[in-house]
Amino acid sequence: MSDPYSILGVARGASEAEIKKAYRKLAKELHPDTNQNNPKAADRFAQVTQAYDLLSDAQKRAQFDRGEIDGQGQPRNPFAGGGNPFGAGGSPFGQGGGGPQSFDMGDIFDGLFGGARNRGVGGGFGGFGGHQAPPQKGANVAYRLNVPFVDAATLQQQRITLKDGKTIDLKLPAGVETGTQMKLGGKGDFGPGGAGDAIVTLQIQNHAHFTRDGDHVRLELPISLIEAVKGGPVRVPTVDGAVMLKVPAGATSGQVMRLKGKGFTKKGGERGDQLVTLMIDLPKDDAALAAFVEGWADPRDIRADMA
Repeated sequence: MSDPYSILGVARGASEAEIKKAYRKLAKELHPDTNQNNPKAADRFAQVTQAYDLLSDAQKRAQFDRGEIDGQGQPRNPFAGGGNPFGAGGSPFGQGGGGPQSFDMGDIFDGLFGGARNRGVGGGFGGFGGHQAPPQKGANVAYRLNVPFVDAATLQQQRITLKDGKTIDLKLPAGVETGTQMKLGGKGDFGPGGAGDAIVTLQIQNHAHFTRDGDHVRLELPISLIEAVKGGPVRVPTVDGAVMLKVPAGATSGQVMRLKGKGFTKKGGERGDQLVTLMIDLPKDDAALAAFVEGWADPRDIRADMA
């Protein structure tokens, strides 16, 4: 690989921020996800990532600037330039006419390569044939999405705008509730090993009339005195739209009626119910009603069990 500075298009004295900015710009242009029909872009993306991986590591960058490693992070040839790494005697076996002396080849190579093998840079001899840790992915990006109550109950598709201005339509999962998280793979920040993820946390909004009770929806429904006494069909709102509910004759406040399958969708796909609590609403200062009860008496002791 050639000069990593040239690949990123930055000067040798560039700051960390300038290097990161140059990399993010190139990575966004060359990312394989946006260049699926351009194999050259994928190769270029790999070069850009490798260059950033080297220059974003302060130790590797310093080694490259001193000429100790090449653009791929490998040690340069220690025998280049005609020098003798074994000293003036020209041999690792010592000087003079004596016999061969004991020596440790590991000590020699540690000296040549700066003890790289003891620092974990590659394996064996200072990184030759060594294994580098894979480059890290970019950071995840957190989002919070407010979901209308009715949309959550009926699993309506939701649209979210990411920080790059792009929009994505989300399909809500069964069993959705406040705190549910959805992961959008590769929609986070760019990094040497690819983009991180977008993590979307859902917040179900309150409703003016409906409340949630597990997988059920609750509603308090006002009814008139005539509807309570005579009974009959009454129009009731639900998360799926209005339906007609048959109120029984002689209904009382607090009586609960059930509308099957009008609640939230459970994880298994089945839906909860809507629980309708009847609430008799009497008019204020109604002369006709006052006149009616004036001559009417209820013989029951409705609070007998409370004594």
